[in-house]
Amino acid sequence: MSFVKSILIITIIGCLWAGCKDKSDSTEFEEVTTKNLPVTAATIVGRYVSDSYELRGEGYDWVSVNIGKISEDEIFLKVRSRADRKKPTCTFDVNAFRVNDSLYATTVQGKLINIKFSAHSVTILGESSEDEAALYFYCNGGATVAGTYHKIYDAIDTAQLDKTTFSKDLQLQDIGFSVSAKPINGTQQDLVIFPYGLELPDQAITRTIDGIVVDAEIEDLDSDGFPEIVVYTQSGPHKKGDVIACSVLKKRSMILMYFPPIAENVKISKGYEGYDTFSLVETNLIHRFPLYEKGQATGKMRQISYQLQNGESTKVFRINDVIEIDSN
Repeated sequence: MSFVKSILIITIIGCLWAGCKDKSDSTEFEEVTTKNLPVTAATIVGRYVSDSYELRGEGYDWVSVNIGKISEDEIFLKVRSRADRKKPTCTFDVNAFRVNDSLYATTVQGKLINIKFSAHSVTILGESSEDEAALYFYCNGGATVAGTYHKIYDAIDTAQLDKTTFSKDLQLQDIGFSVSAKPINGTQQDLVIFPYGLELPDQAITRTIDGIVVDAEIEDLDSDGFPEIVVYTQSGPHKKGDVIACSVLKKRSMILMYFPPIAENVKISKGYEGYDTFSLVETNLIHRFPLYEKGQATGKMRQISYQLQNGESTKVFRINDVIEIDSN
């Protein structure tokens, strides 16, 4: 588990302990901690829907929560709603960390959000009413992600469901980005990076990618007082990675930046077969991938550190450092 995830789990557990201590006499809290004990990481995985799902044939709006396991201590949630008749009501992606078998938690816009499981349902709610207010941001028409959703065991009605495969909202220095992706044909998807808070309107950037979006991060990488948005993609059976990144210029406009393909550098591409991971560490972009020799894993991993610099026509990622580490 990464250092950042470890710190997040410690913070969440600390906040939950303090909140639980204040609620020790609460009937609602007793129900969560006693009735849900049989719930396990294996049983929480699956699809959950709002009550209105049963009335979808009559035209009612409904919301789905797809939950999957990332590791022993981490799950993902993808909230999607009906999209065949109107704009989707709610779109929300987040990862959450295990507190106990029936309780996971995460932070959204700096607010603590709890994900509580029972045998056949999941409840998404804030640790406080102030925390829960953050969940309205991901819906329209006064709706909220917060609520209880019931598990279904049959195939979900995908014909009505929003096809968005990735959705994330990031904010820094009074500027925000909504990043989303939808399939268009075969292995291709449309990636949309929509900024808000800029002085000039209509700054959205759309790119067709071959593969999927796996994550996005935000940081002021060149320390000029304005943020960069960095989107990570993967494609093919070897999960070869790529970076699509944009920079804000003086809060007025947004430009695409240049990330050099690994094939352009003979030295660093030696032993490369894919399985890339990316992350931002302070103002550096860190790129890691396992090394292979004659098709066999060597047990080594190459780590490349990039810094953002000004190029001739745009900002570019330039290699700052390359090291090899033991992948075990």
